[in-house]
Amino acid sequence: MPSFRCAPKTAALLAGALLGLSGCASLGYYWQSVSGHLQLMNAARPVDDWLQASDTPDKLKARLALTQQIRRFAVSELKLPDNASYQRYADLRRKAVVWNVSAAPEFSLTLQTWCFPVTGCVGYKGYFDEAQARAEAGKLSAQGLEVSVYGVPAYSTLGWMNWAGGDPLLNTFIGYPEGELARLIFHELAHQVVYAADDMDFNESFATAVERLGSARWLDTHGSAAVRQEYALYSERRQQFRALTLALRRELSEIYEPKAAPAPDRRTQAAMKSVAMQTFHTRYAALKAGWDGYAGYDPWVARTNNASLGALAAYDELVPGFEALFAREGRDWLRFYDAVRRLAALPKQERHDALRPSLTTQNKETPHG
Repeated sequence: MPSFRCAPKTAALLAGALLGLSGCASLGYYWQSVSGHLQLMNAARPVDDWLQASDTPDKLKARLALTQQIRRFAVSELKLPDNASYQRYADLRRKAVVWNVSAAPEFSLTLQTWCFPVTGCVGYKGYFDEAQARAEAGKLSAQGLEVSVYGVPAYSTLGWMNWAGGDPLLNTFIGYPEGELARLIFHELAHQVVYAADDMDFNESFATAVERLGSARWLDTHGSAAVRQEYALYSERRQQFRALTLALRRELSEIYEPKAAPAPDRRTQAAMKSVAMQTFHTRYAALKAGWDGYAGYDPWVARTNNASLGALAAYDELVPGFEALFAREGRDWLRFYDAVRRLAALPKQERHDALRPSLTTQNKETPHG
């Protein structure tokens, strides 16, 4: 399924509540964020405790041991932070750690944003309780917005909670295939390296670039032939699906913001949008026919709308630019991170412009970076 992983505002919500900051959210929303995160932290135990416990299933022990190998690789090879994160594990006994709510107008792919202390404004609102997320989605839908509710397997606290044990490993992703597990850990740790407030596209695209480049290196040096083959299949399908959704986003952008005058009226736009969506579903069915029965994207496709497309865009819009920057910096991780920090210090539009020249020549995911 599409990788919607992060809800980095949780750290800001916790910090904001402790500092008495109000942001743009209600007190009730802050309370569910803080209490939900504290429950997660309290449920986490050191990985060594799980490994030594006689009642820990052997399969879980093997997965936890693998995460520690990946964690050490992240520090030694990718120069990601060496701290408390991902050295504890919690079984939340649910399928997602949080549920994100995104919303967008009927004729726009621009997400509605919510603003919080520290992280700034982001295009989603996260809830530790799925019912609360769906209740919020209902309110937004009643306002005429298209909404998307999606479960998130992991999130980053941007390093703010390392003093309290860091971000834990969770049952929501511990069973991922090896390559996908490495991707997720690299992605979340990347958020602790660079984070630009009010720029979801920059932050998620940077972390996605790190996960892609990092997982390729992990598989090259540690992955068995079977693991590499499994990852290559996942990666090929993900690349094909993202190309399909990118084509839809571009088509809808032309409908919503036509460059030629006169612009079509709303009724005409609605008809054109309907055709574009139907074409997308037809193309997806044709693509899926060659996937040997794999149906992992089906739930997302069934709910495709402006909100889900806008949320997906944040995770790959600027990735080619970051990958080109990594190559220009000699594939040196520390130099790359320094270059990204310099970009993060620029005004938002300038940093995006600096990354976009490469988009025309590098718009596909390459399994080996």
